[in-house]
Amino acid sequence: MLQTILLVLHILVGLSLIGLILIQQGRGATTGAAFGSGASSTVFGARGSATFLSRATAILATVFFANCLLLAYMSTQTVAPKGLIERASTSAPAAPAAPSDAPPLPAPTPSEPAQSEAPAAPAQPAPADMPSIPAEQKTTPAEPQTKQ
Repeated sequence: MLQTILLVLHILVGLSLIGLILIQQGRGATTGAAFGSGASSTVFGARGSATFLSRATAILATVFFANCLLLAYMSTQTVAPKGLIERASTSAPAAPAAPSDAPPLPAPTPSEPAQSEAPAAPAQPAPADMPSIPAEQKTTPAEPQTKQ
């Protein structure tokens, strides 16, 4: 819960920092005030908004970096599982041991074929349009012919 609050604060401070930096005037903007452009008579006083915005930017930057370090520290801490499913999976009881007085299963002998649970498919004759292949026909691969 605290990590979520800090993450939202981190996003808000970051966006505020971006906004403050974007509304600040550049260094060359104050030279226009010397020639009577009227930029020096603002709401923030005779010195202009540079001092207020600079201090606000410095404060927000400090809060941003401190929040960054705190979030990094909190992400390294391991938290015990708190959910019902997580608790059930970590504290699941061990499977009960098989009773020792049960008779052992007989081992299959190698002469007996293993019986499968699925029944064998019935043999179906090949369709009439399929050519028959002799069972004992052995073919040898043809030797490659060399051009001379």
